Amino acid sequence: MTLIILAGGMSILVSLLGTPLLIRRLKAHGYAQAIRESSVDVPYPEHEGKVGTPSMGGAAIIMAILVGYLGTHAVFWTPPSTSGLLALWLILGLGAVGVVDDYMKIFKQRSTGIRARTKLIGQAFVAISFAILAVQFPDERGLTPATQAVSFVRDTDLVLPMAIFVLWIWFLVTATTNGVNLTDGLDGLATGAALITFLAYVVITVWQFNQACGSTIYDNCYEVRDPLDLTVLAAACGGACFGFLWWNTHPARIFMGDTGSLALGGAIAAFAVLTRTELLLALTAGLFVLITVSVILQVGSYKLTGKRVFRMAPLHHHFEMLGWPEILIVVRFWIIQALCVAVACVIFFAEWVVP
Repeated sequence: MTLIILAGGMSILVSLLGTPLLIRRLKAHGYAQAIRESSVDVPYPEHEGKVGTPSMGGAAIIMAILVGYLGTHAVFWTPPSTSGLLALWLILGLGAVGVVDDYMKIFKQRSTGIRARTKLIGQAFVAISFAILAVQFPDERGLTPATQAVSFVRDTDLVLPMAIFVLWIWFLVTATTNGVNLTDGLDGLATGAALITFLAYVVITVWQFNQACGSTIYDNCYEVRDPLDLTVLAAACGGACFGFLWWNTHPARIFMGDTGSLALGGAIAAFAVLTRTELLLALTAGLFVLITVSVILQVGSYKLTGKRVFRMAPLHHHFEMLGWPEILIVVRFWIIQALCVAVACVIFFAEWVVP
C-alpha cells in the first residue's frame, strides 16, 4: 500500500504543480494547437473558445509518470522490473510519436498533424519492438513479461506463433492508442476515462500479486511477472492523469495532445498484455472501444451507402451537434467508462466468487 500511495502521490504532485508551469511556457511562445473550423460542406462543433489553448500537455503527464514510478524505486532503492521498463518503453516511444504529431499541429498549424501513414509506421515500430522484447528476459522461474498465449483474465490455451503474436500485439497497441486519441476531443474526456482504467489495473495487479504462484502452485494462482511493480506503474499513471485533469477539465487550460493520448494508450495496452488480460481490454478500455467503433461505422456507412450513421464522428461530437453541453457529454461518458470497468472487474474476479 505504501508503494501505491507514494507512486500515485508523487505523480499527482508533479502533474498538478508542473502543468501550470508548462502552460505558462507554451503560452509565452504561442504554442497552441490549430482548431478545426466549419465549412459549408463539413460542419464542426463550435470550439472558438478553445482557440489559443496550448497543447502538448502530455509532456507533463509523461514526466509525472516517470517521477512517480522511478521516484518510488529511488526512495526504496530498488531497481525497476523488466515488465515496468517495457511498459515505459511503450509509453515513451508512443509519446515520442505524439510529440512529432503535435509539432506539426502547433508549428505548422496543421490541425490534422502528421500523415496517418507516418503515424502508423511510428506506432508499428514501437509496438513490434515491445512485442519482441516482451517474450524475452525470463526470470528465475522462467516467466517472461508476456507470453505468446492469447489471454482473457489469464492466459488461455491458444498460443500464437511468434509472427502472429507480434501482429496481435501491434493490433492491440495501435487500436488502443488510436482509441484514446479519438476520444481526446472534449475537455477532460480522455484523461478522466484513462484514470478510471488505470485504477482498474491497480486493483487487478494488487490481486495478482497477492494470489501469485510462488514456490507452491495452487488452483487459480497467477503466473504473472512483476505484478507489484506493475501496480506501482499503474498508480503513477493514474496519479498523473488525476493531477493533469485539474487543468484539463472544462474549460481546459491545456490539451494533452497526441503526446499524451498516444502515451496513455500505450500504457493501457501495456497493462493488458503484461497482466495477461488482453481480451478484457475491450471492457477496461470500453469507452475508447465505443468511440473507435463509432468512427468505423460512420466511415463504413458513408463509403458503402453514402449515408452517415451519426451527425458527426467520433461519437462525442455527435452529441455536441445535437446540442448537448460539453460538460454533460464528458460526465456521462465517464459514467459509461466506469460501468465498463466495473463489468471488467466483475468478470476478472468471477472465478474467485463463483463456486
